[in-house]
Parts: sequence; C-alpha cells; structure tokens
Amino acid sequence: MTDARSAIFAAIATPSRPPADIARAASALLARVPALRPDRVGDDVAAAFFARVTGPAIGASGAKVASLSDVPGAVGAYLAAHDLAARVAVQPHPALLDLPWRDIVAHRDIAVDEPVAIGIADYAVAETGSLVFRSGAHTPTLFAFLPLHHIVVVRADGVMAWLEDCAAAESRLPAPRNLNLVTGASGTTDIEGALVRGAHGPGYLHVILVQSPL
Repeated sequence: MTDARSAIFAAIATPSRPPADIARAASALLARVPALRPDRVGDDVAAAFFARVTGPAIGASGAKVASLSDVPGAVGAYLAAHDLAARVAVQPHPALLDLPWRDIVAHRDIAVDEPVAIGIADYAVAETGSLVFRSGAHTPTLFAFLPLHHIVVVRADGVMAWLEDCAAAESRLPAPRNLNLVTGASGTTDIEGALVRGAHGPGYLHVILVQSPL
C-alpha cells in the first residue's frame, strides 16, 4: 500500500476532528434547510400533497373520503369510470382485508398481469407528491409494481411536508428489506416520442386520501 493510500485510510479510521465538532457542524447545516426550501407546501400538508399528486406534473387521479369504510365505494367508482371488472387484488393489510367489499371480488394473490390492485402507503410526502411503501408481511413490494391500475390509500395525518421528514422518520424505524418512494405512474416516451404507460410499473395511479386516521 502506498503512503498516500495509507494516509487516506488512516484519516478515515481516525477523524481529525472530534465527533462532537462534526455533529455541531452537521446541525448547523441542517438549521439552514428550512430557509432554503421552496414555498410549495403551506400549512395544510395533506391538501398540498393531494394537489401535487393529482396535478399535471404527476398526473395521478384521486378521491377524498371521510373514513376507511368509504374506500370500497371509492374503488367501485374508479372501476366503473374506467370500465374495469369489479375484481381487485388487495394488499394483505388487515385494514383493507376487513373492509366490506360487497360487489367487488377482493383477492390476496397478485399476478404479473394484474389489472387492478389496491394497497396502503405507509405515508406520503407533500413536497414531491410521493407515496412511501415499506416492505413487510402486510406490504409485499410487488403490489406497487405489478398491476396496471394501482389504487393507493393514504391517510391525511400520514402526509409529511418535506422529503427530509421522510428520511428522519426512517432513521427512527427498523430498516425494511425494501423502501420505495413512488411518484406517479410508470411511463416512457423513449420509443418515437409516444407515451407508453406501464413501462416499468403501473400505468395508472389513483390515490384515495382518507381524512380520518386508519
């Protein structure tokens, strides 16, 4: 090993500055962040998220409901509006499985060509209009990628203002095997400039914002 490389590795192993000094410098940088953020969220973070995710930049569709019990009705309305069969793959989350699906056939298995699936986002980010999915026993990752139409339930009090808030929340939680931030449906214009939906995931995203806690 050359002297230069030895010096580099030694510096990494033994920081020249005390850890307390490094922590203070990091805190000073973070203290500047609020002043540098663009004015795009406001006081009502749930409303800001909904406006952004359904706006022209992202282009998802959306609906607002008062409570989780209203979700099957909102799903039924979406299926009817898009002339889709009343059959959906339901993420194996107790909050969804316990709902009265009535005229909708709800099943837990998801196929590679699944027409419609519904899931719950762990939380959302108003700044970017992103939905956050943490993989786990009740949140299989494939539910966010296999269906053509992805219907996502997110609670209003689960919307965070800024992307940094997402990172801060994750730092306090056990690390999942997979963490996905989804911002809109999948599409590409790589081939002759024509929009192709569902190139790398769902071609359509529909967000149901639940006003009351789940």
